[in-house]
Amino acid sequence: MANFRTHFGVALGGGALAAYAGWQASLWSFNEGWPLAILTAFGGILPDIDSDHSHAIRLIFTLLAVLAVIAGALWLQSRLAPGPLVLACGGLYLGVRYLAGAIFKRFTVHRGIWHSLLASLLCGMGTAAMSFHLLAQPAPMAWAQGLALSGGALVHLLLDELYSVDLVGSRLKRSFGTAFKLFDYREPGNAVLWLLLGVALAPWLPPWPTLLELVNRGVASWS
Repeated sequence: MANFRTHFGVALGGGALAAYAGWQASLWSFNEGWPLAILTAFGGILPDIDSDHSHAIRLIFTLLAVLAVIAGALWLQSRLAPGPLVLACGGLYLGVRYLAGAIFKRFTVHRGIWHSLLASLLCGMGTAAMSFHLLAQPAPMAWAQGLALSGGALVHLLLDELYSVDLVGSRLKRSFGTAFKLFDYREPGNAVLWLLLGVALAPWLPPWPTLLELVNRGVASWS
């Protein structure tokens, strides 16, 4: 299978190319474009969050821990004295980085639901919703950021499948078909839970007509 550097590098390159093309087509400004490339690169390593010893899971939970500390500090700075605030932020970092990471490892398996089209789609939807409501991004940019993350995840899945083809030996490896799939066929209950999550997320998404307009403008710029 493709390694961390390959997933990250290919997704980053593809994201940078897409961001540049969108900038040239006046879909977004240059300053709005480079975060899209970063989100695509992040999506490119996201499916490997279910691999217990991968670079991806360490990087992702470290990033989540840092974000938790920032959010906690902003929320608690007016409620706690400096000493307890530092202790609380330290507890947040350790809790997210190590405790939450250990729990996540316990209940996930490699090439499970995270290596699926369903997970890629819902992670993009979650990104769009958070960008629209928490970061107050305009609806077109929120959708673009969601598409960037999903696009990076799809690049990851496709690379895994490409690396499952042994061109020298003219054969398919045992891992073929375990990455680019609709959902984890071994655990259909997980797919149901993710679909319910998608239904719950739907009211928080940016307006759907904005997504259609963004896609149409993108297609028109290439025609």
